Amino acid sequence: MLVETILKSKGTLVHTLPETATLAEAVALLNQHNIGAVVVTSADGEVTGILSERDVVRRLGTDPAATLSLRVADCMSRAVVTTGRTAPISDIMETMTRRRIRHVPVVEDGELVGIVSIGDVVKLKIEEVEHEAEELRSYIAS
Repeated sequence: MLVETILKSKGTLVHTLPETATLAEAVALLNQHNIGAVVVTSADGEVTGILSERDVVRRLGTDPAATLSLRVADCMSRAVVTTGRTAPISDIMETMTRRRIRHVPVVEDGELVGIVSIGDVVKLKIEEVEHEAEELRSYIAS
């Protein structure tokens, strides 16, 4: 299975913010769309960072009063791990586990074309196991 399989199922919508947005704007976006991370992009659409719930919580732990007025650029993770549509799901799972990350933007030719979360990967794996179990039941019954 490839990343493309997940994108076909969930779609390619990715919520983004510019580096100049405030953390308050980012939190509002995360809440509004019930998502765990927002991709940060430059004016030309290039991925420059990712801001996750973890990043927000870490900042709140250091200076709660000032945190929401900070710029996203001051709080985001800049070392963004990305993938392509043709990457195997097993590779993404291994990367997420090893790097302890929950979201991986999908980039093709420098353009953001989707995002894969750990929830997306788990859902796909569960569907895969259920499908295999059904095939086995069908085989045994025949």
